[in-house]
Amino acid sequence: MEAKEIGMDQVMILPPKPGTCPICAVKHDRKMPHNRDSLYYQMRFYQQNGRFPTWADAMAHCSDIMKAYWMGELAKRGIKISDETPDGH
Repeated sequence: MEAKEIGMDQVMILPPKPGTCPICAVKHDRKMPHNRDSLYYQMRFYQQNGRFPTWADAMAHCSDIMKAYWMGELAKRGIKISDETPDGH
């Protein structure tokens, strides 16, 4: 059987569950970053921007205080926002 390849722009994904964030499909406070690792967020972002999201993208809507907090917490886990590549890693 031959596999058919389709482009990322053709991938269809179900809408977020009611009560979850319409951007990342995860339940979180609106002041918090989107879940960069959410498949829904990754696919939606890719289709709109032609690349996968970074943590900086996921927290772009956050206050400076929230961004600083998250950057500190991510740094504790070895993730430095300034070192992220456009593919999100």
